[in-house]
Amino acid sequence: MPEKANPFAIAQRQLDEAARILRLDPAMHEFLRWPMREFHFTIPVRMDDGSVQVFKGFRVQYNDARGPAKGGIRYHPEETIDTVRALAAWMTWKTAALDLPLGGGKGGIICNPKAMSEGELERLSRGYMRRVAYFIGPEQDVPAPDVYTTPQIMAWMMDEYETIVGHHAPGVITGKPIPVGGSLGRGDATARGGVYAVREAAKVLDLDLEGATAAIQGYGNAGSFAHKLSVEILGLKVVAVSDSKGGIYNAEGLDYEKVLAHKQETGSVINFPGADNITNEELLELDVTVLFPAALEEVITERNAGNIKAKIVAELANGPTTPEADVIMHENGVYVIPDFLCNAGGVTVSYFEQVQNAYNHYWSEEEVHRALDAKMTTAFHAVHETARQYNVHNRLGAYLVSVARVAEAVRLRGWI
Repeated sequence: MPEKANPFAIAQRQLDEAARILRLDPAMHEFLRWPMREFHFTIPVRMDDGSVQVFKGFRVQYNDARGPAKGGIRYHPEETIDTVRALAAWMTWKTAALDLPLGGGKGGIICNPKAMSEGELERLSRGYMRRVAYFIGPEQDVPAPDVYTTPQIMAWMMDEYETIVGHHAPGVITGKPIPVGGSLGRGDATARGGVYAVREAAKVLDLDLEGATAAIQGYGNAGSFAHKLSVEILGLKVVAVSDSKGGIYNAEGLDYEKVLAHKQETGSVINFPGADNITNEELLELDVTVLFPAALEEVITERNAGNIKAKIVAELANGPTTPEADVIMHENGVYVIPDFLCNAGGVTVSYFEQVQNAYNHYWSEEEVHRALDAKMTTAFHAVHETARQYNVHNRLGAYLVSVARVAEAVRLRGWI
């Protein structure tokens, strides 16, 4: 497999294209190409065997012109600063696309959480918070869970922060467990937001989704909930799903409860009774109405973009499509709902969690769903109309909306 491109270089290329179309002032363009702040630090952790291991961590605050930085913390053995920079940039554009009063940030630690005990993970998480506590907060930068981080890890970090500052501050972090200030409706928010976006795409494309087919690459949180909700809300028939070990296909449709139970029992969706095993690559090229890439980045490239037969590609994963593939699919009439619009349900409900923390009053799940639907619907149509106005693909349309909003805030503050 060819080496993957530098994700931050891709993020900068995407911004450059938007800046050219918007005719951004050169100084503004240069300012938006780079993080405003980034922190690198070391975290010594005493391991269960008595040894001390030193971990490297990052926090990038890409832009906070529109409000406090917002973005997850990732625990990954192959974490890099460029990945964190790129994701912080995309968070900046994502919060702006949804018109949330937030900026963009991201954090990470180079570690293998699968090889660590719960005690080691707690000491690492509290150590991370000790490094960043004076640079974050409800009015500065609000982290959240991401790759291999959980609500429990968020609870440890919140507790450490509160210990340092000496008072309750639940809004310092989102994605918390419900009993310590989490929000209802957060669990399926990413998938739910994406499903709402697909519903709106079907309206503008005049597609009837009832009984139409769907395929989902990835069966983690976003992918599995996309299976459940695309059936419940849209009436889709999910004919294929996959995980890291491979995929399954059944033209008659796959039952969500049974597939989930099979994955929990066996560790994978493959070898599901009554379905044919297929590869992840084959799943992407199936003749379905809706394709949900919900796993890895850069899975749709110039090599396979011409073989994508779906009418709608709903990007629940971050960065599943390369810039070259965007152009090919746009020319072929494939309607792509870009990642930082499609998967923005998660950050939107995280913002709702901040709001609830701030005034110490908590919403019902129905209120969360209603507010998420309104935000996703408004954002979808802003991106759709902008893409049509400039005759560009939807990802570029989303960038035009977001970059214009961030640039306006920078100008109004007098920074540029």
